[in-house]
Amino acid sequence: MKKIEKTKLEQLLQIIPDHPMIRIAHFADSGEEMTEVLSNFCQEKGYEYQINCTDAAFYEKVSEKYRDPDSVKVLKFTLERPRYMIQGKTYDFVFVTAKIEETLLDDFVKRCHPIIKNAGNILIFLPKKNHAERYEWIRLLEEHYYVASNTIDDMFEYYDVLISKKMHGWGDLR
Repeated sequence: MKKIEKTKLEQLLQIIPDHPMIRIAHFADSGEEMTEVLSNFCQEKGYEYQINCTDAAFYEKVSEKYRDPDSVKVLKFTLERPRYMIQGKTYDFVFVTAKIEETLLDDFVKRCHPIIKNAGNILIFLPKKNHAERYEWIRLLEEHYYVASNTIDDMFEYYDVLISKKMHGWGDLR
């Protein structure tokens, strides 16, 4: 992950309501700045933050860094696993900064659906101005019962952020 502007990321986090018991999951393969900002935010608010590391080297870095904090859980995670649900937990927000291979996109979107709470959001960080990738994600999200997809394309230098909402009671909830 290219360097991300911390102050801009903190601005983006203002979309998260100030409610108790918020859970955030993050699929990441790099980007210590991102995990640091999210971790600090969650610790300040008393929220739960789970980092699903899809890269072994990144897992080693962040698992060492977040060994103690109670509100941060670091997992070595493979995107090929059949289900993403862990201990029956669902999340209000799912951040995706990991590179998802094109062959896994459909399965990834499908497998994320059950772990997102009804009316929860998925935030996907995409390379700036990559319209083909953006439209493919939007197509898949709509196909798998996500709605209100919008892109923030003027906030970060290297990224556009695609935000989509899981609709209540829609879709196959396997």
